Amino acid sequence: MLASDTAKSDNDLLAAIKPQELELTTLDLAQFGITVDGLYFYKNTRQAEGEFMSFDLLRHSFLQLVVDHYPMIVGRPTVNSQGQAFMSVDPANLCMPDIAEIHVDHPADDFMTMRPNTASKESSNVKFFDIKRFYRESGVSRLPRATYHKDHSASIIRVLRFKDSDYVGLAYSLSHVLFDGSGMITFMNHWAEYARHLHSTGNSDCQLAQPPATSRTEMQNYFDSIEPVDPPFIRHFKENVPPLPMEFPANIAPVLIASPDLPTYEDQHLMHFTPSNLERMRQDIDKTQTVNVALTALCAQAMVRANTMVYAMPPQVSYVVVAYDGRLRANVPVNFTGNISCTTVAPLPTQTVVDSTYKDLATAIKEYSSMVGSEYTKAVMHTIETNLGLLYRASFTLCNSPQTSYFGLSTLRYMPFRTIDFGFGQPEVLSFDYYVKEGMARMYPNYQDGGVDLIFNYPDANFEYLKQDEDLAKYADFIF
Repeated sequence: MLASDTAKSDNDLLAAIKPQELELTTLDLAQFGITVDGLYFYKNTRQAEGEFMSFDLLRHSFLQLVVDHYPMIVGRPTVNSQGQAFMSVDPANLCMPDIAEIHVDHPADDFMTMRPNTASKESSNVKFFDIKRFYRESGVSRLPRATYHKDHSASIIRVLRFKDSDYVGLAYSLSHVLFDGSGMITFMNHWAEYARHLHSTGNSDCQLAQPPATSRTEMQNYFDSIEPVDPPFIRHFKENVPPLPMEFPANIAPVLIASPDLPTYEDQHLMHFTPSNLERMRQDIDKTQTVNVALTALCAQAMVRANTMVYAMPPQVSYVVVAYDGRLRANVPVNFTGNISCTTVAPLPTQTVVDSTYKDLATAIKEYSSMVGSEYTKAVMHTIETNLGLLYRASFTLCNSPQTSYFGLSTLRYMPFRTIDFGFGQPEVLSFDYYVKEGMARMYPNYQDGGVDLIFNYPDANFEYLKQDEDLAKYADFIF
């Protein structure tokens, strides 16, 4: 990288941004108060010359990418006089990214839990980053979260340098208004592509192999032509959950933009499934189903048993929630980076969950998942626009309590994490900071042994009962 580049301030690098207004969709608005984030660990296996994962390289490439393709990141959410929400990008009043380094006075391995790598012939260990131990022992109280309620905090990057360690951690937190999960990984890959180009050529005139589609117009036009359906889960909440004692205005944009930041849930746990255990589980449950569906059925039934032990009574309803990527079920560009992902909710009578075989439960979950499509996504959008109170009621109901069991799965297993290479190799250990919502799990790939990791939010005391579940313990390794 050119020496002159490292001397440029953030303001200098962002000086080329042009004033613009970028439309926000209904699905964007629904994400205020929530973040998309990640924490990846890169290992210096090549011992390359120069600084490994240079801070100036990461900072410069991030800001240049924002200028060239993602100006929305430095915009400020606004509602105009017609009630339309948009991101205002004003060069004189940018929402500046917060990019910094943290030096941790411990080796990275102090915060890693090790397991033997049974999938490798070499004598190696699989490493898992323990976020609880990190906050407890590192001296770092918390990594900051993106928010629009404080200035210059809507996009946060932290580069973690560890004492006497080959590992560098890269933590990011951006507003969910900007991206859904797939969109965020697209952005991370574009950032890595910019960094590789800057690292190898010394200049920042990078031409992306596949530029992002950030405009919401095409996506909005597509859904304007779609008629919504009446999903079973919306009927369920209308019929079974009492209305809120308040009315919402017809224009929801100001309400949603003012949404408070949802607190993160700190009772976080990690379960690991080796490749052999995943396949054995699928064969045992139903070899015609995918691993994802089989694992969801296994966890959903185990959750009901654990909740029954915790509360000394079975819940009345078991909610199984699975996220899906709307890009795969709608006529929008696959490289669209805004919010188009939704969830499907299966409200199942507890007796059905308990009495069913895993095969029958997996089939029921698959049937609910197969209902989703553009008409389903449009129904969610229509409900947000016309019956916002129903969505709030649903969010209060989706929890683990004496009355309800709740397991939600967001599958990141097939996301292209491998290609988030800043010029020094792919990330070796994938992790997350604390995130919102009790009962939610994130599944992501473990490249060290080819298995998957399940980061799961569940009360610490309740998790002890879940660990005792004999069926789940056949396949899961409880890391923390």
